[in-house]
Amino acid sequence: TFLNRLLIAESYRTYDLSSLLLITYGTEAMPESTLKRLHEIFPNVELLQTYGLSEVGVLRSKSKGADSLWVKVGGEGFETRVVDGLLYIRAKSAMLGYLNAPSPFDAEGWMNTEDMVEVDGDYIRILGRTTDIINVGGQKVCPAEVEGVLLQLDNVQDVAVYGEKNPLTGKIVAARFNLVEPEDIDSLKKRVRAFCRDRMPSFKIPVKITTTDREQHSERYKKMRRAD
Repeated sequence: TFLNRLLIAESYRTYDLSSLLLITYGTEAMPESTLKRLHEIFPNVELLQTYGLSEVGVLRSKSKGADSLWVKVGGEGFETRVVDGLLYIRAKSAMLGYLNAPSPFDAEGWMNTEDMVEVDGDYIRILGRTTDIINVGGQKVCPAEVEGVLLQLDNVQDVAVYGEKNPLTGKIVAARFNLVEPEDIDSLKKRVRAFCRDRMPSFKIPVKITTTDREQHSERYKKMRRAD
């Protein structure tokens, strides 16, 4: 979110960033469009995806490429595996647990990160948290994936994609936009649906579209995906 706002505001034109060598990201899912634009604007800067959890610490990471969301995580003292699309981690040095709460680790020391991932050899691509996934009539929608497409639209400063209850499909996909300039809502809806039509399956296209002037991220610049 922070990097996307930097690009939209074009702050890199206002300040001398010639000494910038490394940009790390990883506290939230990175939109592919944002990453590619970052690479175009900062071709000589290393873009590194990081991964860590409070329970096990920070793992070593290696991105497949500067403009790639595929990353290899692990390193000395860590083991990883993917079960049913979910990333599990076992660490030699990990917390014991939370006070007066069930252990986050199973009997063999594995922790379910609740991060959905795709696998390509030794690399994974993080899709998002299971708690964010929108179930539309049995089809799973990752909000970050839809947001990555919507952020490519003109006049869009930020967008949050979330699920709303629906009696027929269980959930529908909703999108709440922050716009650069005011725009008629009907015009925005037409643009969104026309833009998405050839870029994603119909069940992922937002059914409900609204706008807001409020910030849609926390103080730590994590996207807040929830209905009003």
